[in-house]
Amino acid sequence: MKSSLSIIAKWLYPGIGVKRWVGLSAFGIFLLVFGARYLRSEEFWVIQILDTVIVISGIIILILGIKMLMRSFIAAYVPSSKDSELVDILYQRKQLGRGPKIVTIGGGTGLAVLLSGLKEHTSNITAVVTVADDGGSSGRLRQEFDILPPGDIRNCLVALADAPALMRDLFQFRFDTNSELSGHSFGNLFITVMTRLTGDFEKAIKETSKVLALRGQVIPSTLNNVVLVAEHKDGTTTVGEDKIPRSRRPIKRVSLDPAEPQATPDAIKAIEEAQIIVLGPGSLYTSIIPNLLIKEIAQAVANSGAIKVYVCNVMTQPGETDGLSVSDQIKELVGHSQSRILDYCIINTGEIPVEVLNRYAKESSYLVINDRKKIESMGYRTIEDDFAVIEEDVIRHDAERLANIILGLGEEI
Repeated sequence: MKSSLSIIAKWLYPGIGVKRWVGLSAFGIFLLVFGARYLRSEEFWVIQILDTVIVISGIIILILGIKMLMRSFIAAYVPSSKDSELVDILYQRKQLGRGPKIVTIGGGTGLAVLLSGLKEHTSNITAVVTVADDGGSSGRLRQEFDILPPGDIRNCLVALADAPALMRDLFQFRFDTNSELSGHSFGNLFITVMTRLTGDFEKAIKETSKVLALRGQVIPSTLNNVVLVAEHKDGTTTVGEDKIPRSRRPIKRVSLDPAEPQATPDAIKAIEEAQIIVLGPGSLYTSIIPNLLIKEIAQAVANSGAIKVYVCNVMTQPGETDGLSVSDQIKELVGHSQSRILDYCIINTGEIPVEVLNRYAKESSYLVINDRKKIESMGYRTIEDDFAVIEEDVIRHDAERLANIILGLGEEI
């Protein structure tokens, strides 16, 4: 009894922002009951009109009080919702919660772009992200603090964030070259500190997800400290995800060291429950395939009854996919995993301005050859559409257009 009274007393603490709306709602109920009680008993029409006005006022005040009370509760749990309309909050929580269960597999900026489009349609998103990165800020933090690389995961967290724009910009903020933190992003440092505080990288990602109020979840494909190794067609090998593209030698096969890392249980669970599984977009050998080299993940994708899609990049990537057509890339995906890992391949057929293509050609990057008939002869279906956009002279995927294409496949579910 004492405990119950203590809890009730806490609701009366100043500054909670609840008492005023409870009082307003109570006042609305009082007006409603008072007006309704005498509405039928009064014989004079003037008094009846006055009672009607009292009843209507009571209804309006009651609705306003309840609305503001709900907003106070929601704002406490979802800080980013303070400036949002209640109807928008309810839409996000209810409507988006009914969206299809989608699992994306990959890494890099391409995956982050796709996630930013998908989150506008469903909050049932799981991004399974590679942890083989060893270059730039992620590589330095990985080596110095003996943690998994946070870079690709950070990009996906920011892409799915429902936090205010300033918070997203904060996580992407990168220190300039004049600082001792040169090259590091705030988000990478935040995840590193959170890992040290919690003592667990996976838990650090979950806690960071709460800070950013994610629409979905981001899961590392493995918690093992893996290194990506490339065997080239000339017989040489390159160790390290960052070094592989820079070697500029045709790749025969890639592998992980250690060879059989354990998949994250949450990743397997998400794949098993998925309705749509998306591979890419992203770097073929260094972002997508590393996830499929984890046998449990490849097996779970192959066994899944979900619709499985590969989103092919628009341009070839120097040092990775030089000269590889769409069907060649599919062969590499299948060769590193299993034939049942995809059903569809999404290919861009929109025109790219000549001046942009010429600039890419100077960096040995060209349009990926669309050999649709070969793909179909392999037993896979193709979806051709225009989903490329030019942003600051860089070819990127149109997040909204690509999301609509993928969600359109969900109609087959």
